[in-house]
Amino acid sequence: MKEVEEPIFDVVLIGGGIMSATLGVFLKELNPNCSIEIYERLSAVALESSNAWNNAGTGHSALCELNYTPEKEDGSIDISKAIKIIESFEVSKQFWAFLCEQKYISNPRNFIHSIPHMSLVWGDENIAYLKKRFEALKACHLFESMEYTEDNKLLKQWIPLVMAKRDTKQKLAATHIEIGTDVNFGALTEMILKHVDEDCPNVNMHLQHEVRDLIKQADGTWRVKVKDENTGERKTVKAKFVFIGAGGGALHLLEKSDIAEAKGFAGFPVSGQWLICKNKKVVQKHNAKVYGKAAIGAPPMSVPHLDTRVIDGDKALLFGPFAGFSTKFLKEGSFLDLPLSIAPHNIISLLGVGIHNVALTKYLIEQVSMSMEERMNALREFVPDAKNEDWILAEAGQRVQVIKRDSDEGGVLEFGTEIVASEDGSIAALLGASPGASTSVSIMLDVLSKCFPKEMKSSAWQAKLKQMIPTYGQHLMDDKNLATKTRAWSHQLLGLTD
Repeated sequence: MKEVEEPIFDVVLIGGGIMSATLGVFLKELNPNCSIEIYERLSAVALESSNAWNNAGTGHSALCELNYTPEKEDGSIDISKAIKIIESFEVSKQFWAFLCEQKYISNPRNFIHSIPHMSLVWGDENIAYLKKRFEALKACHLFESMEYTEDNKLLKQWIPLVMAKRDTKQKLAATHIEIGTDVNFGALTEMILKHVDEDCPNVNMHLQHEVRDLIKQADGTWRVKVKDENTGERKTVKAKFVFIGAGGGALHLLEKSDIAEAKGFAGFPVSGQWLICKNKKVVQKHNAKVYGKAAIGAPPMSVPHLDTRVIDGDKALLFGPFAGFSTKFLKEGSFLDLPLSIAPHNIISLLGVGIHNVALTKYLIEQVSMSMEERMNALREFVPDAKNEDWILAEAGQRVQVIKRDSDEGGVLEFGTEIVASEDGSIAALLGASPGASTSVSIMLDVLSKCFPKEMKSSAWQAKLKQMIPTYGQHLMDDKNLATKTRAWSHQLLGLTD
């Protein structure tokens, strides 16, 4: 078919998820005149990683996730990552509060709810760890409302479903904090992109449009080749800046860009499954996100948790996730995604990860081969009275863990997120998974700093950023009064206060 040349745009955003949505609204607030084209390959936005049923929905703030507070060799607890994550989530809440204040989002209860966050462990070694973790976090004002208990009576008040018919001789310990949240990132993405598409000038949203290629031009712009999956039409647009926020699909497009910074990157797909409770009476007995400890060799995204969710106004109860394996990079992807991602520049990275992650491979094999009864037995460690007929198994989202080149091991597996940007800042991609969605605002601020360094230093952008994020440029860890004040402000606008 004939290709139709289109005018040059300031920005092309690839992917209709929370990352593109966040960056899009940032750019329109900072530069209202910029022109933006948004391309999503599926029939609606937020159907992949941002979808409520495809992610945990935990407002990741290190309140309950034990993998963010590792125990060091000397027995002390490292809380540095926990502090970084909770500060990032506070930034996210401030930005979302700004969107509500400006009426860009009409009702925050469509995407965020207050849900207590808890960590629950058993066994002397785990209990000793949790107590040390609590004491380390409690000393930081960002976590000061956290409680710790080994008292079964109190635990029955906090988590009656978990304590029902449990062996009274089993020794348990838990932390509990009321300021936790449940977030429907799919609903949030839909609301943000609706505002950007309908209320902002010079923005066009294109559904069922797949970006097929990215070619750098001599003038520094990017030629973006797109296929309309409805009509089969192929077209080319030009952009001064391209952001690849396509979840698991980002790696393929990053490779097509052929930028030097992408060399050595590879991806390892990990799928997931949830046990979902279909008995509403059971669902109503639980109101918390209860995280346990991950099995040895398990990736952080597989930390077991009994999770209260609010999805489209209905309360739900999920347990998992159980890890699986598929060669797809997206839930609606191709089984050829993994093999087609292997290239000369990343083969050493992949081999290095394979050699040094035997425990992970063993774990995935065990998870994939689990029977339904084995999954139910895992659930019964959290809910002793769980009945088979009350629970069904459902597919969760697809994640692609980042593999980076490493001089010592050939390649290393990263469990966070990674921004890959060209030296000239004309293109950026986001790779990786958790806690991405929860820290999407901080991540997109990093993208802006890497790709728009001059503008980010301007007085106009600085003033606007401080309007959108009152604590921009400051660390909440360093100022208790500021943290308390801004948390109260954001919680009031987000409807998280009583």
